[in-house]
Amino acid sequence: MNETDQIQTSAEAAEAAAMPRARVVHSDPNAPQSPEQKPLPAALSRKPVDQKSPAEWAYERLILYIKNFEEQLDGEHEIAMGYTGSSTGALRIEGMGFFDPDLVTFYGSDEAGTKTQLVQHVTQLNVMLRALPKQKPEVAATRIGFRLVDDLESNSET
Repeated sequence: MNETDQIQTSAEAAEAAAMPRARVVHSDPNAPQSPEQKPLPAALSRKPVDQKSPAEWAYERLILYIKNFEEQLDGEHEIAMGYTGSSTGALRIEGMGFFDPDLVTFYGSDEAGTKTQLVQHVTQLNVMLRALPKQKPEVAATRIGFRLVDDLESNSET
């Protein structure tokens, strides 16, 4: 009997459907762990993946990438995202949301401080995370990723 011929119980099939798959390989074996290598936070595991909209599931995984990126920044830089496939600059991420079933939204400002918002369909989602110098050197760096994770953990209906 090969792997594809295995019979699963209903519980095993449900568990397999709820468990997301992830994989990553880094050129540096001592590189900091990336989200694919870390266990999912309990808040993301409460609701099975097959019961989440594409927007909700993309939003939750983006939060993990943003938080992980921020964990590697020094106190002089904040997270921003570059526009992929465009030369329009970067958006300093100040907020993020989703609108079921298929939109993810980023709120922030561009490098000149102009209010900026990007609304993206999940099928077109490409995000390049960047580190930009803080806008106000005298103020502590803003960390949106940690706030996003706190929101997920405190709101089980997400």
